[in-house]
Amino acid sequence: MTKLEKQDCPFCKTKNLTLIEEKKEIPYFGNLFIFSMSCSNCHYNKSDVEAEEQKESAKYTITTEKEEDMKIRVIKSSNATVKIPQLRMSVTPGPASIGYISNIEGLLDRFVKIIEGKRDESEDPKEKKHAKNLLKKIRKVKFGDIPLKIIIEDPSGNSAIISDKAKVEKLK
Repeated sequence: MTKLEKQDCPFCKTKNLTLIEEKKEIPYFGNLFIFSMSCSNCHYNKSDVEAEEQKESAKYTITTEKEEDMKIRVIKSSNATVKIPQLRMSVTPGPASIGYISNIEGLLDRFVKIIEGKRDESEDPKEKKHAKNLLKKIRKVKFGDIPLKIIIEDPSGNSAIISDKAKVEKLK
């Protein structure tokens, strides 16, 4: 692992930025480089993952069916789009997009935070009720009570769902 501290932050211009690069081997995927930068002053944070060997663009699709599926490993690069069609939700790449290594439960928790934020900020009772229903649905998914399809599309090929259950296609 390489760690550089007291670097210039591109946002607040102080020397409080920490840069980290780490190489990690992920079974059934290969070696990854994990990059992150964070500023202790303005709390800027950015991370990404990149495969050591060149990968082709890919679309991963999985349907969770039981609680055990929440443990399936997920690698998402900052270039990837994550879609959950049944919830009509997606996260697309952009300047604020980050890469991460997690599992399906962790991926769903990221959506939960977004839904909770919208619920808490909304003044509209219909929006609050809709958010509450989405959160209930995700809870049921986590316990394996209802199936859920998750799609990750990555033009860089640096994302993956590590499971025999995952369907892998070339991204069109």
